[in-house]
Amino acid sequence: MKTLQQAIHERDSGALQSMMPADNPPVSSLDAVDLFNELFRQLRAVMPAIDATISDQAQLNELRRQWTQAFRENGIRTIAQINAGMAMARQQEKPFLPSPGQFIAWCKVGALKQAGLPDDEGLVTMVLVYARKRSQYETAESYSWTSHAAYWMVTRLYDGMRSGNWSVLELRREARRELNLMARRIEVGEIIPAPVAQLPLSTSGPPLSKEKGLDKIAEIRKKFNLRQGN
Repeated sequence: MKTLQQAIHERDSGALQSMMPADNPPVSSLDAVDLFNELFRQLRAVMPAIDATISDQAQLNELRRQWTQAFRENGIRTIAQINAGMAMARQQEKPFLPSPGQFIAWCKVGALKQAGLPDDEGLVTMVLVYARKRSQYETAESYSWTSHAAYWMVTRLYDGMRSGNWSVLELRREARRELNLMARRIEVGEIIPAPVAQLPLSTSGPPLSKEKGLDKIAEIRKKFNLRQGN
């Protein structure tokens, strides 16, 4: 049987393939080295120029070391995350090996897409659109939500924006936090509940009257340059 070094030197795809795990493990936490092996197996199939970038066993060992360290530092620990990154990798035109940072970014964006979640800017836009249209709906639950996750994230951010008088930068920061929390909930298999009526936010004073509530919404519209209506 050929050694790994011989297979790399001879560009023997069949031999290299046989040295990697043949099965696609279920969605579960794995050691970072196992994740690298699975990733390398998949990347070679869609980025054939990878073979030309690895000259010997020492280079492959260093590549594995750098990638596994990056996985541990960035919370990449499941086959589901690797597969989400591969979904993005298959969209790339260049056949070359991405950097660990680039692939990890693909894992995170791909995971959001697979879960039906927007990216940071997409969620901010959803909040601002909801703020513009909120007065057209009797309750938040009657709004036309794209998903259960969207309801929980957007209403939390909207309430925070109203009560905390957030700036645009603060809204973006909180949107990123909400997305990370929701992605983790979905990743572990939690079923996101349907929209339900929420209790009013606790305040130190009496609840706002209808007139003051409308004034508050008008203030948000002005601050975020929102227009009335659609």
